[in-house]
Amino acid sequence: MKELFLPLTKEDIDNLKMGELAYLSGTIYSARDNTHSKLIELINKAELLPFTLSGAAIYYMGPTPAREGVVCGSAGPTTSSRMDRYTPALLEKGLKVMIGKGNRSAEVKQSIKDNHAIYFSTIGGAGAYLADKIKRMKCVAFPELGPEAIYQLEVEMFPVIVSYK
Repeated sequence: MKELFLPLTKEDIDNLKMGELAYLSGTIYSARDNTHSKLIELINKAELLPFTLSGAAIYYMGPTPAREGVVCGSAGPTTSSRMDRYTPALLEKGLKVMIGKGNRSAEVKQSIKDNHAIYFSTIGGAGAYLADKIKRMKCVAFPELGPEAIYQLEVEMFPVIVSYK
């Protein structure tokens, strides 16, 4: 399996094949439905986003509270199609990598191609295993949303499968 370092380059994406397994290391941001809605509101108001979308990676996940001595509680992926209505707008603003589980709409698949981005699936039902791959976690926006806040995650050897590019 390949190990890739975030942010991914155009060449990194070009060299990946559908169905290929890889490990990601670097910075990703967690975001779920409510967070996506808030990001779109900020974009529509031409306000600053809490992180730079250009080249960014978003993981569709909301962590459970961490036990003492660990960085993150369970960190399994949520169903990606719930973010489909927001995804093309984020891709047009520079988002490059999405991580989740499940299928994407035809519109999102086309937007992924048009914006030279990539969608990775990761392992559903393995939240404890995936949480172990998160080495640091910090809330960067919308703390009032609890687990749906945006968290900056530093991951090492985070397992993914190329699903659409």
